[in-house]
Amino acid sequence: MKKTYPVVLTIAGSDSGGGAGIQADLKTISALGAFGTSAITAVTVQNTLGVKAIHSIPLDILEGQIDAVMSDFPVKAIKIGMIDQPEVVSIIVNSILKYNPAYVIVDPVIVATSGDILIHDQAIDKMKKELFPYADLITPNLGEASILLGRMINDITEMETAAKILSSSFGCKSVLVKGGHLFEGEMTDILWMSKEEQRYTFSSRKIDTKNLHGTGCSLSSAIATFLAFGETIPQAVQNAKNYISSAIEAGKDITLGQGNGPVNHFFEPQILKKININL
Repeated sequence: MKKTYPVVLTIAGSDSGGGAGIQADLKTISALGAFGTSAITAVTVQNTLGVKAIHSIPLDILEGQIDAVMSDFPVKAIKIGMIDQPEVVSIIVNSILKYNPAYVIVDPVIVATSGDILIHDQAIDKMKKELFPYADLITPNLGEASILLGRMINDITEMETAAKILSSSFGCKSVLVKGGHLFEGEMTDILWMSKEEQRYTFSSRKIDTKNLHGTGCSLSSAIATFLAFGETIPQAVQNAKNYISSAIEAGKDITLGQGNGPVNHFFEPQILKKININL
């Protein structure tokens, strides 16, 4: 047997500031010991202060990137992030049907940390109807879940209800609703596994820092990476949350840029031991 790495493909936008999007995805995948490949959907003019402009990648070039990776590498998991135009959804769905990857993780990136809108309404509708049914997991935060459902989410009970509705209405196999913006002292996320009809609750201490740019991108990429290593979805979510918490902790006091700074993806190896990540 030849030695290799688990391969993860991230299909997402590029962040020129390096904190989110493709850049955060590849850093996360590499930090966790897998091999990261990419297909860029759009190039953003972005830094820690916000998004200045978005340039969509030509559709044939996007499709070509996905084909180039999937036809050559043994991709175990695909993480899908920023989809800026509805036509991109069709390309991704066709690629999923063509190559049948083991895991598809969708992080429905709608609003950046800075508050900038990153996706057209038509793309949101198409994503819900055509992409979500092929997702093994979607990972909306509270704001994204509220937009997807068209109503506000105010507590843990409503988070669980939202996860169930997203699963039953759009065919997602599992849904992780991230509640980091809901509570002051604690981070609580709800995972709903539709086939098992089982809820998992993940809680952790909220870390006081403004360096949270790209946490959603990094979390979904970490989940995809742990799935590529053979973890179950609940195990992958827990390990990914442990990784992100440690990355936030390691970078919380760093000043990098004038706005919302990034996490520290490549923190000290001994932290990996503390959070019990076994690769």
